[in-house]
Parts: sequence; C-alpha cells; structure tokens
Amino acid sequence: MTERQPFSPGLHLHRGDLTRLAVDAIVNAANERLLGGGGVDGAIHRAAGPGLLAACRALPELRPGVRCPTGEARLTPGFDLPARHVIHTVGPVWRGGGHGEDALLAACYRNSLALAARHRLATIAFPAISCGVYGFPLDRAAAIAVREARAHLASAGAVTTILLVAFDSAVHDALATALAAVR
Repeated sequence: MTERQPFSPGLHLHRGDLTRLAVDAIVNAANERLLGGGGVDGAIHRAAGPGLLAACRALPELRPGVRCPTGEARLTPGFDLPARHVIHTVGPVWRGGGHGEDALLAACYRNSLALAARHRLATIAFPAISCGVYGFPLDRAAAIAVREARAHLASAGAVTTILLVAFDSAVHDALATALAAVR
C-alpha cells in the first residue's frame, strides 16, 4: 500500500515504511558498493525491484568496490517504488565518536539534500542513517538529522518538504525529542 498523503512544506516526523512513500525521493542508507544489503538498504532494493540493482551497478566505481564514499550521495530512479528517485548515501560506522563520525553523518544529509535540489526534487524522505548495524547513537544521529534538515529548509532551496521517517518507536522517540529540543 502506497502512502500518498499530501505533505505540506516543512520538516515532518513520519512513522511508517519508507518504501511506501510517494515522494520525489527516498534516501537509502547504503553501503559503499551500492549493491544492496540489510536493513533499510535491503528493504529498498526488494521494493524497487531488479532495476535498482542494475542502475547501481551502472554507477562508476571510484576505486574497487566503492561507488559512493562515506558522506557522499548518488541518485537513481525509483523503479517499482512509489518514490520517483532513490538517493543513496553512505553513513559512517560508529567508532566511538573520535573519527569524524558526526561530520560524515551531517555530510550525508547535506549531500543528499544538495543532490535533490540539483534535480529540482521538492519532497525527500530520510531514514535514520547509520543507526542500524553501523551503530551510530540514535539520539546523537537524530540531532544531526534535525539540524541539517532545518538548515537546508532555512536556505530556501528546491527541497521544500523533508520527512524524517521512523520505522520503530525508538527512532520515532529520538527524532521527536530532537525536533522538540530545537523549536
């Protein structure tokens, strides 16, 4: 079932399945290979169908096994998804916080939003990047997501609607707390 509810401009917290959103782009918390994986990445690849894997394979490798370095973003069509596009970004693996993880995670949001703006996409939906197997602390990641989304919206760019999507209650609660802290 596709979620086609109209989303007003601004920053929104949405509880549900990212792969069911009819938006201009959903963001895939991918790995550097961009060939599918577990978690959000696997769910997006399954929902999009085989065309997504073929499109990812067609993206050039910058070095062996790396199509998208950590912090960067790449765009593909959405194929069988209700979203028109998928923006793939690679979040950092949490290594204790002393290895530039915060800056790399912020870059994921900024680069995804910049890529969406270059392609004149108005509505984008993000999962909690790096908060699954990559182990980024949820509260810290939520604060970064909210800060970067608000900064982009304040710049009056092409992206006018940003959804922070929570699949479970822990992510929802962390995002809700981060949103409330900055109001």
